[in-house]
Amino acid sequence: MKKLNIGILAHRQGNIFLNSRFLSDLVTEGRKLGANVYVFSHRDVQEESRTIHGFTPSEGRWTGATCPWPDVVIDFCRKLYKPFRDMRSRKDLFVYANHKFTYKWKAMKLFAESDKLERWIPKTSLYSPEALEQMIENYDLVYVKPGNGTGGHSVLSIKKTVCGYRLQGRKRSGRIVVRPVMTKQRVIRWINRWVQTEKIRSGSFMVQQGLDLQLIPRRQVDVRLLIQKNEIGNWEVTGKVLRVGAKNSPTTNLIYGDGKVLRFQTFIKSRFGLDKAKEIELECEELAHRLMEVVEERFGSMVEFGLDVGVDVNGRVWLIEANPKPGHTAFIKSKEIDTYRKSIRRPIQYAMHLANEQLRREQNDTADFVTNFEWIDL
Repeated sequence: MKKLNIGILAHRQGNIFLNSRFLSDLVTEGRKLGANVYVFSHRDVQEESRTIHGFTPSEGRWTGATCPWPDVVIDFCRKLYKPFRDMRSRKDLFVYANHKFTYKWKAMKLFAESDKLERWIPKTSLYSPEALEQMIENYDLVYVKPGNGTGGHSVLSIKKTVCGYRLQGRKRSGRIVVRPVMTKQRVIRWINRWVQTEKIRSGSFMVQQGLDLQLIPRRQVDVRLLIQKNEIGNWEVTGKVLRVGAKNSPTTNLIYGDGKVLRFQTFIKSRFGLDKAKEIELECEELAHRLMEVVEERFGSMVEFGLDVGVDVNGRVWLIEANPKPGHTAFIKSKEIDTYRKSIRRPIQYAMHLANEQLRREQNDTADFVTNFEWIDL
């Protein structure tokens, strides 16, 4: 059988790839599975010769070489600049394992309008001073988030207090900001400045109903759930961990090094008891499967999604956001190494499944052509 060629599309700066360990582990796992796996950027496509200048890890470095055209490409590029978008929009270049997704605001709007998901979606609106004022009047806790952000950058929370309001945010630089504000009018003015100075590229913000996720005092806690396609193309929940944010942080993101990770089952059982913990776990998994139905109905086939799921102090489950290119390192931090390895293996297995399906279709098309060809005697 032909050795399959799987390309991993990523962002490259010189000979350095962002998220290097993850990409290196994908290549290594692909080799174990019998595939030729390499990493490349949009700049490495040699369309005229139908080859790729691909990269593989060797002794802690990335080594480039001419590689065969990929049977399937998995898009793990997180830098969505114009040259990448132009290449990704072409339908004739590659067979992709995952289709393009959309910005957070548009995604949340889609989820809120879905009968399958609406019960898990906090009230969310596109940011405006009027929308913010209405949300502050209706809820004791409100979040302002960039509609195109990632990693918790530029997120701000507004909490009512006996003296007014307490604002907690994380700037684009990663610095945490905590500020008391006395009146609603000053809150609105302060946040109007925030959405101008902290916006990501030219993106808009959204304002969202806040959730009481302080399962640990003064710390936000949420669930990172990873759902992936398996080796036959079915969705399975690979794993879940609890992320605990730093003190006074409005988010639980781990990229700043000031958060921590806990094992999901251990903490949830201790916090809610065995029966309620099982109910919460099953609901988190139901949410993940329903979300993938909605996503694929709208955008097409995907490989994996990371869901940030809130479990509030009463044990109610909420969808905070969903990411088609999530990090996997939380499983390393929680010391669930077998789960991490499975999370690396599954995207390659699914890509190989797609490639084999493509080869079978091509072989069947060839066989049908030969069978249906009518010889003419001259």
